[in-house]
Amino acid sequence: MLVIGETYRRRTLHDQYGGQEQGGIATPTSQPVVWLFSGDTGEQYGYKDEWVDENTFRYYGEGQHGNMKFLRGNRAIRDHVKNAEQLYLFQRLGGGQVRFLGEMRLQKYDIKQGKDLNNQMRDVIVFTLNRFESRIA
Repeated sequence: MLVIGETYRRRTLHDQYGGQEQGGIATPTSQPVVWLFSGDTGEQYGYKDEWVDENTFRYYGEGQHGNMKFLRGNRAIRDHVKNAEQLYLFQRLGGGQVRFLGEMRLQKYDIKQGKDLNNQMRDVIVFTLNRFESRIA
């Protein structure tokens, strides 16, 4: 059971539920859920996740080089409603710790221009997510 505002060790979450331990998007196979991990590290890749207001979060897709595409994690976010998967947002705190911020739902996505790790212009996927009050893990 995840509790909004509680801190968890990311490795423990993966040990219990599975999913990719690296990167910002994880898709545990034992649960119908997509986990988003947000932190300050995105700025070095040309993007910054941010709250628009208390219920709306702007989350940048995965991919450090070239145009972002709807593959793996980006596709999982885009299709989470169609696939009957919950979308959970976590804040990276450092030292392997994450804070659970709650369940979100995709409102829309946009393709914007931004720079990649090599400072080259590219297409960047920006997801607009809204808080979703429902069942929690």
